[in-house]
Amino acid sequence: MSEERQQNISFRDPGVLRALNGWRTGLDENRGDRAMLRRCQSPLEVAFTPAFHGLVAAMRAHGRVDPDRLALVAGVISHTEAGEPVQGRFAQQMAADKGGHALVSDLRFRRLLAEDDPERLYEMMIRLVRHLDGRADVGSLAEGLYWWNQKTKKRWAQDYYDHAPAVRTDGEE
Repeated sequence: MSEERQQNISFRDPGVLRALNGWRTGLDENRGDRAMLRRCQSPLEVAFTPAFHGLVAAMRAHGRVDPDRLALVAGVISHTEAGEPVQGRFAQQMAADKGGHALVSDLRFRRLLAEDDPERLYEMMIRLVRHLDGRADVGSLAEGLYWWNQKTKKRWAQDYYDHAPAVRTDGEE
């Protein structure tokens, strides 16, 4: 298929998701690659790692890839942990009830949605993944990061607020 005729990748595509999960599993098998990615302070640094270029090659088999967006995905996904499949999309996970409060506070979630700078988004998302003990629905996380835009933010807001314990905005406890 010629480059001009390829569709953009979608992490909802089962083949793309298999390739991403395979790459993620490979990081567990090659801890040096995972450590190198986890030390990266920005998506630009991620783009300088061999492991990232392995992901690019795997994704190009499924469509057109934006390396800048994929570097953001790769860097954040490297902070996830393998384990039992996680229930719900990433924004729903942030809203999970923990003693009457969401795992990620409303304020922190709104700050995330206000972020448009890829460097800051990278930092914030790594902190959120760590806050969730590395447990994440990798497909929805990757899809959201890759296509971070107003449509994604609206979808995440709906997922979060539909699943969060009652959020009070009047300042009362």
